[in-house]
Amino acid sequence: MIFCLGLALATVSNALNAAPAQDLQHTLYLDTKDGRVTILLRPDLAPKHVAQIEALTKRGFYDGLVFHRVIDGFMAQTGDPTGTGAGKSDLPDIPAEFSAEPFRRGTVGMARSQDPDSANSQFFICFADAAFLNNKYTVVGEVISGMDAIDKIKKGAKEDNGAVTAPDKIVKMQLAADGIPGRNKFDRARCPSPFSEAGNSEGPRPPVRTGGALRSWRRSFSIARGPGRG
Repeated sequence: MIFCLGLALATVSNALNAAPAQDLQHTLYLDTKDGRVTILLRPDLAPKHVAQIEALTKRGFYDGLVFHRVIDGFMAQTGDPTGTGAGKSDLPDIPAEFSAEPFRRGTVGMARSQDPDSANSQFFICFADAAFLNNKYTVVGEVISGMDAIDKIKKGAKEDNGAVTAPDKIVKMQLAADGIPGRNKFDRARCPSPFSEAGNSEGPRPPVRTGGALRSWRRSFSIARGPGRG
């Protein structure tokens, strides 16, 4: 009986130790100049999108890329190697994986062009709830710590579609399973519809209040102002 109890306790212990390791496979560490942001990816919601982000992250694709489009009170967008909003990786575009998961503060979504199946490498992080994006963009994850660092990302002007001059950048992005906690200078910071012409890409558009009602931003934006094919 003592042996059986010991075996049961060992099994529970192994299960508890294995659970965090499994989570690390789908957890990102995104380092900015203001600290580390921890993102939990959601392969249960968007397996193809998550697989592509993870593949690009393992390559080091996101290291050094800028937050080229940042709108205060809305979102910060990155993932374009050209920094113009029109770039993407050399991997194929991904079919939409829309879900019922709402866009809230800290939600990570994929940017795209008018074509729902045009997401590629660009993604955005919401500063605030953005229900007007629900079921129109693919949710790929959520920030579980470090939103204070996201809030400090340099903002662009709304009238210029959030384009940023001398933008902040991703210092490094890696999968938690590939990192060594405690050996990164950012560890101390861990806490506590966009339409464009064919071929061009923009991220999500913020709503504008007029007479108490929400309406879409009606301006047309150039490639340089958009968020890229994401």
